[in-house]
Amino acid sequence: MTAPAPSATAHHDALIDLLPPHFRFGAATSAFQIEGATAEDGRTPSIWDTFCRVPGAVDNGDTGDVACDHYHRMPEDVALLAALGLDTYRFSVSWSRVQPHGRGPVNPAGIGFYDRLVDELLAHGVTPWLTLYHWDLPQELQDAGGWPARDTAHRFADYAELVHERLGDRVTHWTTLNEPFCSAVLGHVEGVHAPGGRSFADGVRAVHHLHLGHGLAVQRLRSAARRPLDLAVTHLLGTSRPATGSAADREAARRADALGFRFYLDPVLRGRYPQDLVDDLAARSVEIPVRDGDLEIISSPIDTLGVNYYRSMQTSGVDENGSSTDARGIPVTRNLPHGGLPVTGLGWEVMPHDLTDLLLRISRDYPGMPMVVTESGAAYEDVPDAHGFVEDADRTAYLASHLAAVAGARSRGADVRGYFAWSLLDNFEWAYGYDKRFGLVRVDYPTQSRTPKRSALWLRDTAHRVRGGAPG
Repeated sequence: MTAPAPSATAHHDALIDLLPPHFRFGAATSAFQIEGATAEDGRTPSIWDTFCRVPGAVDNGDTGDVACDHYHRMPEDVALLAALGLDTYRFSVSWSRVQPHGRGPVNPAGIGFYDRLVDELLAHGVTPWLTLYHWDLPQELQDAGGWPARDTAHRFADYAELVHERLGDRVTHWTTLNEPFCSAVLGHVEGVHAPGGRSFADGVRAVHHLHLGHGLAVQRLRSAARRPLDLAVTHLLGTSRPATGSAADREAARRADALGFRFYLDPVLRGRYPQDLVDDLAARSVEIPVRDGDLEIISSPIDTLGVNYYRSMQTSGVDENGSSTDARGIPVTRNLPHGGLPVTGLGWEVMPHDLTDLLLRISRDYPGMPMVVTESGAAYEDVPDAHGFVEDADRTAYLASHLAAVAGARSRGADVRGYFAWSLLDNFEWAYGYDKRFGLVRVDYPTQSRTPKRSALWLRDTAHRVRGGAPG
């Protein structure tokens, strides 16, 4: 691999060097974004296969049909991961590959792929960190009602048990769901992710049933465990601050915090939904479909909270015309950029200081819950040289500042035990298709060649330094 350049991130090193030698350094991916082989070995369509065929849903009409061809190149990718000195790999399992109809028996060929993946990781000294659901619901379950339907939670628990039956003898770290907010809100309210729905009430129902599926899966996995497990759920989180000191903006920030933060953490970690959220929903004639016993299931104890962080927004309670309600009479809750900050290739503001604040808040509000930053990264306009190498100083600086933010939170008492970069590979970036690249490793899609970027080499050497070893 190319030798690293002199560090452009030296001012972060003092904080990063406070991390303990056992701190986890990893990278994350998801099945639909990298595997390809969408119609091979018994796999059936997921909601994302369907959504990709909707005209205009995905930039350039891109699909996940080939993606990074990881299904066929998995050993090469695991070897690359290990060569980068990363000790943990967070990957997801494709539900429709393992259980093609969303119910019924396991697909031997489908589970066989993950069986080989786990063995390959362990052979390279890399810890598998398995995520059961990263947005790719089998289309047949969507046709039966999807996440707004309660039955999907029970189907998810069955699926979790099937995966554990095959992999539970070797996989210790299990995450139930990735970012229920995106599944529920982007997929059912805003319509920009699969399945493309636009119903606020459906989104609320989906959140509750995702929570219920999580809790049922935790109970099944605990019951079936043949050895101690580390069970987790991963949430996309940020801070909600009022844009000004006005009463309208402060109230909007409270609403945003209730709907975008506490809606996800309180039921899992406190066994209840926030009363102010319940009241806000009632004012919109929407009710969370809670049944007796649901919250006890949802709050089944977990061992780790996964925190995905990309950015935070400030919140205004008035629209562009100065009105505090919309045409339906619903209070305005409008997210605004802060302004004056550097931005990524997606226009997202770079705010590592808010990651520190976020981790400290979780530590304060939900004491005793260990955390791992399970996704953190940035898309930039990568320019490869003649050899395919990308000198991505911007991404390197992003990773350094956010890793330093984690170290800063740890130094102030937050129990954060790892940092996983998003993502190992350039990949299918959902509605953005293949134009937006987050990878530590460049993928040349026509040839499928892989080339580690400067950021990958920086992370490799940083991990070695923190562990007390020599650079790779």
